[in-house]
Amino acid sequence: MRRARTRPRTGVDVRTALGIVGALLVWFALAFTAPAAVALGTGRPPWPFLAAGAATAVTALLLKRLTGRRPPLGVREGFLVVVAVWLLVPAFGALPYVLGRVPQLDHPLDAYFEAMSGFTATGATVLRDVEALGPDMLFWRQLTHWLGGMGIIVLALAVLPRLRIGGRELLRSELPGPVAVESLDATVRGTAQRLWKVYLAVTAAGFLALAALGWAGLDRRMGLFDAFSYATSAVSLGGFTPDADSARGLAPVTQWVLCGLMAVAGVNLLRLYRLAALRQVRAAARDDELRLYLALLAVATAVLGAELFAEGLVDGFGGVRHAVFQTVSVTTTTGFATLDWSTWGTLATFTLLLLMFAGACAGSASGSVKVVRHLVLFRFARRELDRAVHPDAVVPVRVSGRVVDGAALRSVLAFAVLYLLVFALGTLGLALDAEPGTGAFTALGAAASCLGNVGPAFGETGPFGSYAPLGGLSKVILVALMFLGRIEIVPLAVLLRRSYWRV
Repeated sequence: MRRARTRPRTGVDVRTALGIVGALLVWFALAFTAPAAVALGTGRPPWPFLAAGAATAVTALLLKRLTGRRPPLGVREGFLVVVAVWLLVPAFGALPYVLGRVPQLDHPLDAYFEAMSGFTATGATVLRDVEALGPDMLFWRQLTHWLGGMGIIVLALAVLPRLRIGGRELLRSELPGPVAVESLDATVRGTAQRLWKVYLAVTAAGFLALAALGWAGLDRRMGLFDAFSYATSAVSLGGFTPDADSARGLAPVTQWVLCGLMAVAGVNLLRLYRLAALRQVRAAARDDELRLYLALLAVATAVLGAELFAEGLVDGFGGVRHAVFQTVSVTTTTGFATLDWSTWGTLATFTLLLLMFAGACAGSASGSVKVVRHLVLFRFARRELDRAVHPDAVVPVRVSGRVVDGAALRSVLAFAVLYLLVFALGTLGLALDAEPGTGAFTALGAAASCLGNVGPAFGETGPFGSYAPLGGLSKVILVALMFLGRIEIVPLAVLLRRSYWRV
């Protein structure tokens, strides 16, 4: 009796991964109903959003039907899911811009650039005239920030009751930074729900605080839509605003409120939950990452403020406000601006460039390297120096009293190397595609800003500029950098290895 031929099993179950991508996209399709409702309420055609939602839903259902019921997701499949979701979601998110023939975004590459920037909470834009967008498109643009800040995958884990996946691995891959996903509940779903509750609570608090400023007459520009826009951008640490002036035209008290909102949003959301719901004040005080994050904001503000005052760019108490605002905005990778830092001197702009590599706490919506990785790298370097003098000494690397094991150290080191490599290649690509006469610092800043999900850079791509003048190749490179910055490089790097696809 002849044996039936069996197909060789690969190292990754692609059908399982695509089935999960389909399940996630089903829920993402519902997001298009919100801007469609805004379009109806403002007398604009809702069909671009409805068509985009329908295309997303059909694709999701086809993926689910073609893959059928599959076994639970493994670690390998989790990498594929993360990469696929963060490529597909901006693609579907760009459809309303293209279908609605939005001025400045009717080209597919520009639409995808804007959508990728929105969902990765980067804040880079190809729009020259933001105010030309209708209220429905402005609302969708802000909503992409808010949804992408916490992440579509975390949202799906929170709402899907029986998603048959390796939820813990997927949650660990999705949360930015090397966060230990400690179960706050018996299930991963409970953890994801609590993350979204904190995210919602901070957003609501920010919206109410900003709206109250408008109601009280302290900032007459702050209407309900403006409060929604600035709150969602600040909490997602994104940077999109409904006008081209970013935060420059806002009242000083509003700028201070945004400073506080950005600083709070840069804290690990798990830490915020434990601090607010469980009253773990002592644990927060012992958190090395949180202490270094706050110290970094204080020291960087002092350094940048001293430089701005020395160069005569600011003066008085308003100068202090500008120094604090720009430091918090760039360090947390939000990208709001109250001044055009493209006109600053070399020392001040170089300080901002360095801050683009800092990032806020792991477990927040922040991009870039993250504070905890800098902390681990510093303590690892200090340990190696100690061992050079005392080779037999056993000196563990500790963070918040806990020993960082070898696997975690290797992971941080690998990420740092990959991050610098991608940054260097991105800068080289932008420099090669740049127009004659464009400064090398512009390419350097654009690569650092997009890879770190900061948004605005220097020169024509500064806080009150646009990425529209760049060539097609440069925009493709920047889209890739935003994407890699959001998924933190490793998932795609794993997929590109031949061993990933083997048994």
